[in-house]
Amino acid sequence: MPKTLRRLIYCSRNAIPGDAVAAERTIQDIVLASRRHNRVAGLTGALMFTHGCFVQALEGPRDALEDVFERIQCDERHRDVTVLTFEPVAERAFSGWDMEYLGDAETAGSQAAAAATLNGAFRQEARSADSVLALMRGVVAREKVWAGV
Repeated sequence: MPKTLRRLIYCSRNAIPGDAVAAERTIQDIVLASRRHNRVAGLTGALMFTHGCFVQALEGPRDALEDVFERIQCDERHRDVTVLTFEPVAERAFSGWDMEYLGDAETAGSQAAAAATLNGAFRQEARSADSVLALMRGVVAREKVWAGV
């Protein structure tokens, strides 16, 4: 029996010590380690960062998602970890990406919209996995256009 594909989208607040340069180096380290781990675990996804907030979409088997999310919750570089969705899906939104870093959302298109969407994810009335996923897909689409894909 095939395992059901699931999507986890969460947001968290940045607790990486140091300045913006140190944070960017740490994020790059996280992305490289995630790519190695996710490839083995059968996970795909994307990570975005803006003014102290992370949002990540992960897709794959439930057990692998639960394992990686447990590590994320225990990681001291995150605080206020908030699940936006953990649901079965028919297909991956980020297939082929072990872990794509979409960059700093502040520089990836509409700065105000990206910041409002990610920062708003922490307010109960504004929690919308659909709006976060749409933002991430929009960044992916723009990057493909810029890269000529």
